[in-house]
Amino acid sequence: MFKFLKEKLKKVVDSLKKEVEEVVEVTEEVKEIKVEKKKEIKKKEMKKEIKEKTVKKQKKKPELKEKKLEEIKQDEPEKEHEEIAPEKKSFFKNIFKKESKDKQDEPKKEEEKETEEETKGFFKKITEKITKFNLTEKKFEEVFWDLEVTLLENNVAVEVIEKIKEDLKNELTTGKISRKGVEEVIVDTLKKSIEEVLDIKNIDLLKEVKKKKPYIIAFIGVNGSGKTTNMAKVAKMMQDEGLSVVFAASDTFRAAAIQQLAEHANKLNIKMISHDYNADPTAVAFDAIEHAKAKGIDVVMIDTAGRLHNNTNLMEELKKLIRVNKPDLKIFVGESITGNDCVEQAKAYDEAVGIDAIILSKADVDEKGGTAISVSYVTKKPIIYLGVGQTYEDLEKFDKKIILKNLELE
Repeated sequence: MFKFLKEKLKKVVDSLKKEVEEVVEVTEEVKEIKVEKKKEIKKKEMKKEIKEKTVKKQKKKPELKEKKLEEIKQDEPEKEHEEIAPEKKSFFKNIFKKESKDKQDEPKKEEEKETEEETKGFFKKITEKITKFNLTEKKFEEVFWDLEVTLLENNVAVEVIEKIKEDLKNELTTGKISRKGVEEVIVDTLKKSIEEVLDIKNIDLLKEVKKKKPYIIAFIGVNGSGKTTNMAKVAKMMQDEGLSVVFAASDTFRAAAIQQLAEHANKLNIKMISHDYNADPTAVAFDAIEHAKAKGIDVVMIDTAGRLHNNTNLMEELKKLIRVNKPDLKIFVGESITGNDCVEQAKAYDEAVGIDAIILSKADVDEKGGTAISVSYVTKKPIIYLGVGQTYEDLEKFDKKIILKNLELE
């Protein structure tokens, strides 16, 4: 699953990393020259400041000595009255010397400390400038182009590409990034963007159907998308949970559609309500709902005719079916391999009748993965299941971790 996109994404991330690092190398050379010049200027300024401070100290020293001598003379006791005076004098003299020495050392320590802090802060700034960088917006547009083309080739919707682009742009142009972590930043940003794109509140279908009886589900989508097959898969899942099901064969337009559904009904031992071909699909659905109410059946599943979103008559017919029968859930079934066509179809159906959830069929053979990434983000409706094969058990509950894992972003 998503093999082609995974390989392409890996290559383009490596390419993006190299291009960014090349930009950084050129930028760093210029920065290093500027930094060296700044260092020289800073050193000269520091030397000048130290010289000025030293000169001031030397001027103050003689004045301090004179003051000290005067103080000593005033405090000196008379030798006639005190025999121990010389000893005390020398003792206090020593203390005075020590105190004065400490006082002289204090400004020196403060100056050294200030100089040390300035030096540390200065070198920290230099290191940050050399090891961290950001791109200009113009350069970002150039390096992002390859990634943009890769995403377009793999059926990723324009809306999703714009989001990924904006997120990467914010990381690489407005913030400072460590040069060593370029690849990590790109991969983490891609992962975060795709997680946010897929972050649509999901529906637990098995819990929902137990809230009401009968619970009515309409399966809609274009012809050949796998509506009938995936409806049968969901019915089997319901049966495994002990729920009873009835089918409504409301595709009265396509040849052999009723027979196809009848085959699934026979295999799963499910009652099917049907009319003749060209009968009113709304009436068929209505009869199935009434049958479920009468027999106490848990779930009604309505199989509708496949129609292109631009077929006005069939779309009006679908609107009528939805309006009259008021299904509790409208599930759009689309082919994962059709890419942006599937996204556009989902948008059109949502505008016409309002879809509630999405099942993507043929996801197991989708090498590109753009549909799975895009359809929820564009429609704001959750993907609830992925069809991954032809048997009734081949229905996987959708989890965004599956997408990230298949793209090697998890």
